[in-house]
Amino acid sequence: MKMLTTQGYAVCRRAGRVALSLAWILTAENAIAADDVPAMEQGIQIGDLAPGRAMVWSRTDRPARMMVEYAFNDQFNDARTIRGPYAFAETDFTARQDLVGLPEGVDVFLKVWFEDLTNARHPSQPVTGHFHTIGKQDNIRFIWGGDTAGQGWGINEAFGGMKIYEAMRQVEPQFFIQSGDNVYSDGPIPESKVAENDQVWTNLVTPEVSKVAETLDEFRGRYKYNLLDENLRRFNAEVPQVWQWDDHEIVNNWSDSKDLSGDARYAVKDVPLLVARATQAFHEYAPLRPQGAEESERVYRKLSYGKLLDVFVIDMRSYRGPNTGNLQSQESAETAFLGETQLAWLEKELKNSRAAWKVISADMPIGLNIGDGVDAQGNPRWEAVANGNNGPAAGRELEIARLLSFIKHKGLRNIVWLTADVHYAAAHYYDPDKASTKDFAPFWEFVAGPLNAGSFGPNTTDNTFGPQVVFAKAPPAGQANLSPYAGLQFFGEVNIDKKSKALTVDLKDLNGDVVFSKTLLRNR
Repeated sequence: MKMLTTQGYAVCRRAGRVALSLAWILTAENAIAADDVPAMEQGIQIGDLAPGRAMVWSRTDRPARMMVEYAFNDQFNDARTIRGPYAFAETDFTARQDLVGLPEGVDVFLKVWFEDLTNARHPSQPVTGHFHTIGKQDNIRFIWGGDTAGQGWGINEAFGGMKIYEAMRQVEPQFFIQSGDNVYSDGPIPESKVAENDQVWTNLVTPEVSKVAETLDEFRGRYKYNLLDENLRRFNAEVPQVWQWDDHEIVNNWSDSKDLSGDARYAVKDVPLLVARATQAFHEYAPLRPQGAEESERVYRKLSYGKLLDVFVIDMRSYRGPNTGNLQSQESAETAFLGETQLAWLEKELKNSRAAWKVISADMPIGLNIGDGVDAQGNPRWEAVANGNNGPAAGRELEIARLLSFIKHKGLRNIVWLTADVHYAAAHYYDPDKASTKDFAPFWEFVAGPLNAGSFGPNTTDNTFGPQVVFAKAPPAGQANLSPYAGLQFFGEVNIDKKSKALTVDLKDLNGDVVFSKTLLRNR
């Protein structure tokens, strides 16, 4: 059994840290017991890399102040130290510091520690990391994927933990887009479960993940659980991340129509209350740059990477109407998906972008049929954009049709959609000549994932926007929810050549091997 309490895990980790830092402690003027200094069991994260800046995130175990030292060499010559924010229980002792004024095209080396709030200011052992700021002479390489620790497939130390994160780290990307379902708050993680071919999958387990998340501490515990994985912590210390979210950060397929009255796992039946608690936990643990007071919890944003790339991170969850039969003939609050404010923002930013490539990072695919059970009358209810009828745009498709028409008529080119959610790898080409709704320019959508979760699919397609399945790799027919043992875990890699401006997408498996590749030439 691998059940750990938070305190028990901290004791185990402290034992290792004491051994590693014994010389440092003994040379201090006054030796300090390990339990008397702050701990940093969750390591560090780097987030929202942008020209001249990057976020640094960490967590300690007590009231303390975050300290960040950075330099442009691994000897830390001419280093700068920043006194960061205070970490208190109100934010689960998490803290973020925005590094600004960073030069382009350089390696940045980090030391992060916490000082407690006693007069002695006892420091934690520093956690180190490094990343690269993108310069004008750099090619661009980034990766994306989603769906971590889902369906009860958690951290199996005998398997090597969540080792796809090590495969992604070895790619040496400049940043990583986490496309949603960072955690599975609605999926208990058991001590063990039977996988395909009668193999036994053994999980590391903490109390917070042994049931569905309902309390704020249980939602927080989901993020802390993932950070028990050494592969993920090592990855986080080297690869800046761009986080977005989807449904499982809260509860499966949540929208205004979500009803938990019949789900015996939940004592809390109020979905808005669960949303509030989960939202707080997400923003405490995500290394994203906070928005202003106008909408402090906003997730959608644009990140620019010079003349080669703009990334548009969109939010398909927060502003949607209820999940319905999705067949409405006119737009209304019920058919909202991005919502008017976000849609207007996206159209404006796409129009104003001068980057060679414009990547829309979406948390759900456009043309795949993704169901949400049935309504009270037994009619299919839909979770994403598509509605399964293959006809002209209806329901949520109306909003997407409006966006795609805008892109076409404004002459916006070189737009690529990246997504996850469906737990398999795919490449879709949307062809207006084969679509029921034709007023759009052709485009590509690439799907990656899961990163450490059950494998499913492939989903059927809806012909409204004419998606052509150029590639798909999923479990064999009749099989679903395969464990990582099956190897059907996928991430995507994007490379943009600064000279030719060509963009290449590689879909890669658990071992980092390419299963599909597509090069797109820039359309002038």
